[in-house]
Amino acid sequence: MLDIYTLGEEVLSEKSQPVTKFDSGLRVLVDAMFETMAEADGVGLAAPQVGVSLRLFVINIHGVEKRAYINPQIIETSIETDTAEEGCLSVPGVWHDVERPARVNVQAQDIEGKVFTVKAEGLLARAIQHENDHLNGTLFIDRLTLEERESMVKAYEKRNKASRRRKA
Repeated sequence: MLDIYTLGEEVLSEKSQPVTKFDSGLRVLVDAMFETMAEADGVGLAAPQVGVSLRLFVINIHGVEKRAYINPQIIETSIETDTAEEGCLSVPGVWHDVERPARVNVQAQDIEGKVFTVKAEGLLARAIQHENDHLNGTLFIDRLTLEERESMVKAYEKRNKASRRRKA
């Protein structure tokens, strides 16, 4: 299990570096990310969320997709958009509607370094875009209006303050 970094951690606002070594260390990281994501009940997890500034994320949408995306590039997005509620393991306890392209094509590498392309829509397209944002230092709340973002940060801080008190 890896620690999940939360709002305010510097690594979450930085642009990640490309993966250059496709070795056993990468396999260990990917396996640990899948385990951490499952334990946290998430559908996606990006390397910066576990304190690793690499261009890598994992997705597990049961019955749809379970895959590591290494050095992903969104190569095409639809003009049509979709709005749906999003949350984030790095901003636990808050959710908000986010508008995103309804469909995306993404090119990435697998754990062996082999290039693949995925055409996605629905939850998979949303998860790919959300996780890819992490690789560019963007959280879902950064896509909201200033007023909405401030409201989400306040809700997050209030929730965290309460949970810290319960643990003490």
